[in-house]
Amino acid sequence: MKKITIAIDGFSSTGKSTIAKQLAKELEYIYVDTGAMYRAVTLYALRKKYIDADNFSINDLVSDLDNINLKFHYNEALGFAEMYLNGENVEKEIRTLRVSDFVSKVAAVPEVRYQLVKQQQKMGEDKGIVMDGRDIGTVVFPDAELKLFMTASPEKRAIRRYKELIEKGDDVKYEDVLRNVQNRDYIDSHREDSPLRQAEGAIAIDNSDMGLKEQFERILNLANRTINA
Repeated sequence: MKKITIAIDGFSSTGKSTIAKQLAKELEYIYVDTGAMYRAVTLYALRKKYIDADNFSINDLVSDLDNINLKFHYNEALGFAEMYLNGENVEKEIRTLRVSDFVSKVAAVPEVRYQLVKQQQKMGEDKGIVMDGRDIGTVVFPDAELKLFMTASPEKRAIRRYKELIEKGDDVKYEDVLRNVQNRDYIDSHREDSPLRQAEGAIAIDNSDMGLKEQFERILNLANRTINA
């Protein structure tokens, strides 16, 4: 059976990673969470104090990019690969609202995107990969055989994200999560380098009122049809 490249783009908190993991597991493909890569760089920038609420020392971050080593290590117990930053498992820390507040700004830096896109393209050289992010179908894999664009209303996405953070024990307010979702939407869609947009040929999936089972079955059907075409 032939292998294809599946590119999943979309707004924050649309469940891109969840569906990508499910799809990769079902098809026995490699899954790559590009958002985790940008989050790890953001965490590094926060730790180095290159970015905070008032300042962003872009030049300092760019000059330090060669010292950022990103690796995915598969966790058999969890069933997916976790992000390691310079040898440290940072999977939990990169999912915090603190990192979410700054990741879109870091991801908008052209030099950061250039470095990570090179790594992502190398990961997908042999196909058989499911990759999700903001510019997978437009920049990383414009020739992907299957492109999806995930969307949902900001309010629905904020509720999902809020519940997820609360379940993890984070002390957050819904209003702050909604504001974060809206701010990230604006930055992701308006940045000069690789803005978030629906790729040519991508299939839009609005899951505002769609259950996880219905969504998975629909997307798996699309994948199988593409593989067998």
